[in-house]
Amino acid sequence: MKMKKLITGTTVLVMSTLLLAACGGGNKDAKDTKQSSAASTEKVEKTEETAAPEKIAGGDLKDGEYTLEEKNENNGYRAVFTMVVKDGKITESKYDNINKDGKSKTEDAEYNKMMKEKAGISPDKFIPELNDAFLKAQSADGVDVVTGATHSTESFKNYAQQLIQAAQAGKTDKIEIDNGADLKDGEYTLEEKNESNGYRTAFTLVVKDGKIAESKYDNINKDGKSKTEDAEYNKMMNEKSGTSPDKFIPELNKGLVEKQKPSEMDVVTGATHSTHAFQMYAEQLINAAEKGDTAKIEVDNIVFGK
Repeated sequence: MKMKKLITGTTVLVMSTLLLAACGGGNKDAKDTKQSSAASTEKVEKTEETAAPEKIAGGDLKDGEYTLEEKNENNGYRAVFTMVVKDGKITESKYDNINKDGKSKTEDAEYNKMMKEKAGISPDKFIPELNDAFLKAQSADGVDVVTGATHSTESFKNYAQQLIQAAQAGKTDKIEIDNGADLKDGEYTLEEKNESNGYRTAFTLVVKDGKIAESKYDNINKDGKSKTEDAEYNKMMNEKSGTSPDKFIPELNKGLVEKQKPSEMDVVTGATHSTHAFQMYAEQLINAAEKGDTAKIEVDNIVFGK
């Protein structure tokens, strides 16, 4: 029997429904031409802010230093990421892309200039922004996509999510990402433990001949019934956003099989938040497939009340 890999994660409950929370317009964020990131360390400022919503489910972060590193360089750089937790809060976010000499991409003047001209932003600007956003949100899901750096944002959120899961489990062993490796055939599964608005994510990727052959992503209730079958909810969301789970969930699954890379998928109009949540979990499953690790990923997702 395979041992389950207990990994935890975070999902934020916002307003009346998860999917309606951040469903925005259909404009696609510009994609940066290369994967890029750089170091930035930000301390959580102890200022008076609006009281945080009450957590109703999900594991607490355990104090410690949690590290993730890519093994392979992409365009001469690889990601390194350290998250520090103190008193149950993320107090430092140190995300970087370094070359073989350990030099940060933020110091690559030529690349920064080229990307700035093409996308309107560069690593020396958007990486500090991502790190700061992570500290403020205290979750990967709460980090907004940076215009002009969509691919880098999605990569950041995937790795931040995995570090949060490690922190909830108290696992300080370095997470190694075999980025770019061939996908190993098999079934790779991720499931959330906790319901948000009565539903939780269940996601399985099937890899055959080194390709994603099936994507089975869904939101299910305590009885295992899909949100696509919730007629009342589908009607309500369709009236507000112009789409609904019975439409966008199949669209997301189809898009991943067609594109093979979450970062190359289009954001579904009216389901922006759901698209990004899908991409974040899909990236994590792909990381598992790169290693050939078929143990179920159990996500102890954090759920907040109003």
